[in-house]
Amino acid sequence: MRKHPYTQLLERKRTWTPVQPTKGEIKEGAEETIKRALAIRHMELPVGEFISQGLEKEVPEAARTLLESNVQDEIKHDLALGFIVDAHGADLQSELEAKRLRDAWIAHPDHTITKALVAERAIFFVLLPMFRFLGDAALRTVSADISRDEQIHVATNSLVCAELGLVPSSSLDKLRKATIQWVLQPLKENHTDKYLAKKFWLDASDQLMYQGKAPQFSDTKAARMPAFFEHANTNLPQYA
Repeated sequence: MRKHPYTQLLERKRTWTPVQPTKGEIKEGAEETIKRALAIRHMELPVGEFISQGLEKEVPEAARTLLESNVQDEIKHDLALGFIVDAHGADLQSELEAKRLRDAWIAHPDHTITKALVAERAIFFVLLPMFRFLGDAALRTVSADISRDEQIHVATNSLVCAELGLVPSSSLDKLRKATIQWVLQPLKENHTDKYLAKKFWLDASDQLMYQGKAPQFSDTKAARMPAFFEHANTNLPQYA
C-alpha cells in the first residue's frame, strides 16, 4: 500500500541539534545584508505559530502530525540562528525593523498556512542560499540543516493549501516584496559578483513566489559546503 505524501515527508526528516559556533568571516560587501537577513529570524517563531493556529482550524487530518513536527523545527531554527547572532553580534536598528515586519506578517489577514508558505518559499528559501554563498562556515552549515527542514515544510504547506483551496492575496505578495527588499537594501542593484547584486536575489524571490522554483539557485547543490576540518568541533551540529 502506497504511503500518504504527508507520511513520506515525515519520514524524510532528520534530527539535528544546534550548537553555539565561533565567529568566522562574512563575504566583504555583504556584512550589513547578512545582519538584516539574520534579523528576519524573528519570523521563525511566528511562522511556527501560523502553523499552530492553522491546526486549530480545519486542516487535513493526515497532515496534523507532520505540521506539529514542523512547528518544533521552527523553534530549533530560531535557536540555531540566535546562536549565529550571538557569535557575530546584532545590529539593533535592523532587529527593530525586522520586528516591525514580523508584526505586519502576524497582522495580515490571509490564512495562517498561506502566510507560512509564502514566508518559507519566497523569503526563507532566498535567505538560506544567501547564508551559504555570503556567510562564514557556521552559517553555511546552519543554512544546509535548516534548508533540509524547510524543503519539507514548503512541500507540506503547499499540499495543505492545495487541499484547502488557499491562494496568497496580492497584499500578502506586496508584504513579501517589502520584506525581501528591506533585507537587500544595502546591496547595489547590479554587481560583478552576482551574489552581491540585489537584482539576483529579488528575481529569485519573485520566481519562487510565482513559479515555485529559482533556476539561479542551481549552484546551491554545489555551493561550497564546509568540510569538517574547517570547523572547531563546537561549530558542528549534533546529528541523531
